[in-house]
Amino acid sequence: MGWPRKWCQCTNQFKNNIDYPTLKKMVATIVASLPSFLLASSVAHSSSTSSLIFNKLRSSPRLRFSFAVAPLCSRRAKFMAHTLASANLGLTQPANIESPKIAFAAKEIDVGEWKGDMLAVGVTEKDMTKDENSKFQNSILKNLDRLLGGLLAEVSSEEDFTGKSGQSTVLRLPGLGSKRVGLIGLGQSASSPSAFRGLGEAVAAAAKTAQANSVAVVLASSEGLSNESKLGFASAIASGTVLGLHEDNRYKSESKKPQLKSLDILGLGTGPELEKKLKYAEDVSSAIVFGRELVNSPANVLTPAALAEEASKIASSYSDVIYANILTAEQCKELKMGSYLGVAAASDNPPYFIHLCYKPSSGPIKAKLALVGKGLTFDSGGYNIKTGPGCSIDVMKIDMGGSAAVLGAAKALGQIKPPGVEVHFIVASCENMISGTGMRPGDILTASNGKTIEVNNTDAEGRLTLADALVYACNQGVEKIVDLATLTGACIVALGPSIAGVFTPSDELAKEVFEASEISGEKFWRMPLEESYWESMKSGVADMVNTGGRPGGAITAALFLKQFVDEKVQWMHIDLAGPVWNEKKRVATGFGVSTLVEWVLKNSS
Repeated sequence: MGWPRKWCQCTNQFKNNIDYPTLKKMVATIVASLPSFLLASSVAHSSSTSSLIFNKLRSSPRLRFSFAVAPLCSRRAKFMAHTLASANLGLTQPANIESPKIAFAAKEIDVGEWKGDMLAVGVTEKDMTKDENSKFQNSILKNLDRLLGGLLAEVSSEEDFTGKSGQSTVLRLPGLGSKRVGLIGLGQSASSPSAFRGLGEAVAAAAKTAQANSVAVVLASSEGLSNESKLGFASAIASGTVLGLHEDNRYKSESKKPQLKSLDILGLGTGPELEKKLKYAEDVSSAIVFGRELVNSPANVLTPAALAEEASKIASSYSDVIYANILTAEQCKELKMGSYLGVAAASDNPPYFIHLCYKPSSGPIKAKLALVGKGLTFDSGGYNIKTGPGCSIDVMKIDMGGSAAVLGAAKALGQIKPPGVEVHFIVASCENMISGTGMRPGDILTASNGKTIEVNNTDAEGRLTLADALVYACNQGVEKIVDLATLTGACIVALGPSIAGVFTPSDELAKEVFEASEISGEKFWRMPLEESYWESMKSGVADMVNTGGRPGGAITAALFLKQFVDEKVQWMHIDLAGPVWNEKKRVATGFGVSTLVEWVLKNSS
């Protein structure tokens, strides 16, 4: 029985003059059934919730029971009532589908001795070179071709497989312990983690088609690779395989589970160091999948309350190193977050301000960081409603892509547990809707640092929520902040769908994040913070407006955010409006998680 029904029982029996001891037990039962993240909030920790409710109740006349309890519980009642209604909107509930678990192993055996469903060989164009007798010159391909009686060279010629990037062919051939041999092109050369992540994704695709349970991967050319390169490439292959295998089928009536259960990586070494790298790849990949599924979830399922619940689950899963503080609208009002609450005002779904903190269980703290993510679970545009071609209102569930990256990073770091670094994960979660209580164009909001904002466009709402989130982050005593947001269409126009824009006045911070991105394979481009553009952001009646016109829209958005960051704190804004979503496949990418994790690890060492 849910707590709203228990509450009704309690109310009805109280009206019938039930005795206080029985009532106290019933109140305790109600509190026990409240959502976990509400009980994890700072209000719940301040005193015994059941005693607080009961004491208020005892001091109030019986006939005013509902009014006496309302100041304490109307927030929770409103939360639960609408959450239950939202969960039933369209009668949609995500299926509980576990992500595929793959057993990774590193082995040093001859390819002819390996036994399983499919042997996948990563080959460059150079590896496919043949002599005058149409025989492979590459030693691994030559050996495979010999074992297959020349069929590999013959079939690759017939298939016109030359090793170009994106090419692949799977051959079902007799003569090996492997039932199939797959050739996967790596292009002219392969020297970056992103290339080998692509190899892993291609292996996953081939395994799906072949319905393979066991697969091995080998590089045709691995001679001369340093130990560091081998570790990095093996990790990238493992990561790519997990991500390539993932399909979000939670909202489909029927789905097929991937068959792949094990992946052996041949010829790149063995030992504890490599095993640790493969475990790391698995941890980060599972966090990316988590981020993808958050963004994929529709707004009638992933409300601000549901997002807060997901954050609370992370804290519960890694309670040895992560704690949660979920702030309600009332608590945000006490902190004077007028900018954030102005955006949230129109929605029946109440806002929740999410704060997770990672702190190692022991050892000194060398660095204090904050990751801030935009958390609009749906953006209608408000009174400046999104209309017309290209407005993409149908995919505005993705407007919490920044928060998905931040919470995905929290999940990964909870598993990895890096020493020496404290990380705050902050999300001001809400919806931007239209109603009689919503903000209007021309309204003036006051942020928590006292600065005033004239709202000249309600569809520039993300920066309004981030304003208070950035002030809050600075108040945690951090040295560096990275915020991530699906902030502007202007950034997509400038950089296209695959590259995120980076804005920061700190060369040091830019260097750190770009070094992290080289490992993650995610693409970023540093953009200018042209201070002269701030002129377009000035208001005649407030400190600033929230938009500055079409020219340089991504730059003026970043300049707006800069007004809410302490000058002593190194700060970076990442606009990931483009790469957070794969428009062709109509699914989320999980962009940002891997780079954030790598950046935190760099600061922990």
